[in-house]
Amino acid sequence: QLQASGGGSVQAGGSLTLSCAASGRTFSPNVMGWFRQAPGKEREFVAAIRWSDGITYYADSVKGRFTISRDNAKNTMYLQMSSLKPEDTADYYCAARRNVMIVTNRERYDYWGQGTQVTVSS
Repeated sequence: QLQASGGGSVQAGGSLTLSCAASGRTFSPNVMGWFRQAPGKEREFVAAIRWSDGITYYADSVKGRFTISRDNAKNTMYLQMSSLKPEDTADYYCAARRNVMIVTNRERYDYWGQGTQVTVSS
């Protein structure tokens, strides 16, 4: 029900935009977010957005460089990433939760998409 896309390889300082399409007749999340997992590391929170009012929240590591947004008509969430750094290299996952509160704990998200790989070279 969540399909992530848009990953790729880019040089440091470059930009990429990830997309996450939500599908399913009864699927109506209140909060959607992005997480990432680098090799050998825990999956970490990146950003989240509340579907109803567009309120957003970012991890400190990406604040000012990444922008999360959504298109209600297309049921799609985006993550615009700019000024990318090698440490942004990871598999990026989109997630959704039914509750209206934005949280950073991955265990409190109900639905997950498959990962899309982002590689940033120096």
